[in-house]
Amino acid sequence: MSDTEADFEVDRKAWDMADAADEQVETVTVAELQAELDVQAGGETDLVVLDVRDIREAWIEGGVPGAKHAPRGMVEWWADPSTKYYKPFFHPSKRYVVYCNEAGRSALVAKTLGEMGYDDVAHLEGGFTAWKEQGGEIEDVPQRDYK
Repeated sequence: MSDTEADFEVDRKAWDMADAADEQVETVTVAELQAELDVQAGGETDLVVLDVRDIREAWIEGGVPGAKHAPRGMVEWWADPSTKYYKPFFHPSKRYVVYCNEAGRSALVAKTLGEMGYDDVAHLEGGFTAWKEQGGEIEDVPQRDYK
């Protein structure tokens, strides 16, 4: 058995869970997100583009310009003002478009934010992979010095 093989199966597979979440949340295309970003540039919306990839993915590949980063494992904590981890870019009055690499994690995050009371949440169809393939602008995400 290799390091990537297992001798068991889980009751719910990760992609099945992501697919189920995808059916329950709004999905936007790359073109639709670009249109929302154009409107936001005119100051007419309160859009937050939310990158939920691991920070190392963002450092290596870059990100959607102006996106906020919230690692998948911290979203619930950062979005909940009753926790000490709350981040002020989370507010239920804002519009969120969430993305990850291929749209699995982002579907799960969009569903979770909706369950938390964030009513205007979508995720990016195809994730950052689709964004790159369709010529979306990419912003470098500099690695922080953790010293």
